[in-house]
Amino acid sequence: MLTLQSICLMVLQVGHLGEAYDEWVHQPIISKESPRLFESNFLEFFTRTVWWVIPIVWVPVAIWSISNSIRMGLTCPQVTKFVVIGIFVWTFLEYMLHRFLFHVKTKSYWGNTLHYLLHGCHHKHPMDGFRLVFPPAGGVILGILIWYSVKLLCAPSTAPAMFGGMVLGYVVYDCTHYYLHHSKPKNDISKNLKKYHSNHHYRLWNYGFGVTSPMWDLVFGTFPPPSKADSKSR
Repeated sequence: MLTLQSICLMVLQVGHLGEAYDEWVHQPIISKESPRLFESNFLEFFTRTVWWVIPIVWVPVAIWSISNSIRMGLTCPQVTKFVVIGIFVWTFLEYMLHRFLFHVKTKSYWGNTLHYLLHGCHHKHPMDGFRLVFPPAGGVILGILIWYSVKLLCAPSTAPAMFGGMVLGYVVYDCTHYYLHHSKPKNDISKNLKKYHSNHHYRLWNYGFGVTSPMWDLVFGTFPPPSKADSKSR
């Protein structure tokens, strides 16, 4: 019979770091290694996701949701408007989740453990290509919470279009996140965004929470100050 100790590897160790966890987890290991978190193959499976699973799973959900608004009588221009609003709302949610949930400070055993599973392992191993996007199993839980929130705040005919826009925003976010870590940008916009996100990982982790855009960092005062190298280049 498997015990919890025999099932889990690193996951059960990080909790013991206590107050030292926050500093430890933000000292990245620059390697493409994908460390094993669980002894159990079943649990380990749910911690690894290849990037292309995200559009395969969630784009059909977005299309189905948006089409529901059309079936309920909204015109194409109306649907487009609410989809765009949904994408915009997602950018705000992306920032808030990243800043206040993914970077919540913990020091208790289970707090450290849960944070490591949620986002800490990504900061410790930022080049791990299998833990750069959110596993669909966790995405379903978040998606249900978002759907019922949208349903509560919007009219029945507009809620599906809004939700579909938010889902599309999420797909762009997760695919962009993977791209910034594992691709070589070829234009100034993507180069600057990669530099911006790399700054979050390797210099000032408590700044630069926007992944697809620094807009909300500018609004809320978390835009990273220039480095010495940036100052000298001006």
